[in-house]
Amino acid sequence: MPGMIGPHKGRGAPSNDSGRFEAERRVAFDDGWGAADMEPLPLNTTLTIDATRTIIARNESPDIGFDRSINPYRGCEHGCIYCYARPSHAYLGLSPGLDFESRLFYKPRAAELLAAELRRKGYACRPIALGSNTDPYQPVERRLGITRAILDVLREFRHPVTIVTKSALIRRDLDILAEMAKDRLAVVTVSVTTLDRALARRMEPRAATPERRLETIAALVEAGVPTGVLSAPMIPALNDSEMEQILARARAAGASSAGYTLLRLPLELKGLFREWLEAHVPEKAAHVLSLVAQTHGGRLYESTWSKRMTGTGPYADMLRVRFDRVCRKLGFNQRGTATLDTSRFRPPPQPGDQLSLF
Repeated sequence: MPGMIGPHKGRGAPSNDSGRFEAERRVAFDDGWGAADMEPLPLNTTLTIDATRTIIARNESPDIGFDRSINPYRGCEHGCIYCYARPSHAYLGLSPGLDFESRLFYKPRAAELLAAELRRKGYACRPIALGSNTDPYQPVERRLGITRAILDVLREFRHPVTIVTKSALIRRDLDILAEMAKDRLAVVTVSVTTLDRALARRMEPRAATPERRLETIAALVEAGVPTGVLSAPMIPALNDSEMEQILARARAAGASSAGYTLLRLPLELKGLFREWLEAHVPEKAAHVLSLVAQTHGGRLYESTWSKRMTGTGPYADMLRVRFDRVCRKLGFNQRGTATLDTSRFRPPPQPGDQLSLF
């Protein structure tokens, strides 16, 4: 089967190469009938039920600030070319390329499964992260409402939650988040990658525009929800020069904490990002990749904990110094937006439960 030729309008990945577990490889080629000169056919999004039996994922990574998370969706229609979650689609026998952003899996029983897991005897309450892998507020959430149903359960159980998103759709759920925030049960971080609208449209084609993300920060703060900004990923020679301006604009919008990460290119993402650079910024491609390699010991990716997020070497050190300096200047809290309260956790009574005498 020939691969996809040329960028698809409204999509991030230029191709749909096979995942690392597939026996056959898809290779793009011109068949002599002018295929290389034609616009690619529109690529529709398809939805498939993910019949998972559990909803809370656990991790023991020492460089991640949470030990449990929920991902309502697998794959993400935002289409961000730099997304480190793309290689996870290979586990489904699909491509981390266009498949990742167009062949989505959703978990309709997520809220039901979550309530059951939170009621298990011996469950120890710690903040649950939403948006650790794919965005919980990607476009299909507007129709499916799975993330909102999850928040309803967390509110009912008085369970703390952290959310990372680059979508303005989170404003739909301000009623729930504002109520939870009053009891220190909700914190939101909005990811702002660039302030350049044209670059954003090419790099993260179906995500909210930079202006909408800043407006979302302001709306969350006005509703009383502690909100931070994540300037991520910083990509050498592409958007890294914007770090100070991104943080200043987010601070002006009301963000109280800030973070950043360096571009991560695990597994198939190396090839996909190289293709994207050559398609959209060919004059910068070699320079960007050279600088990325300099931050990972000469390779395009270093998976070692504590190094994978921010890199090493002179360039990575310079980025870290710049971030620390601007955070001090702007008065950002780099250790988190707020302390969440786990002591309020209470599974609500079910029909038929005996009432407590005390």
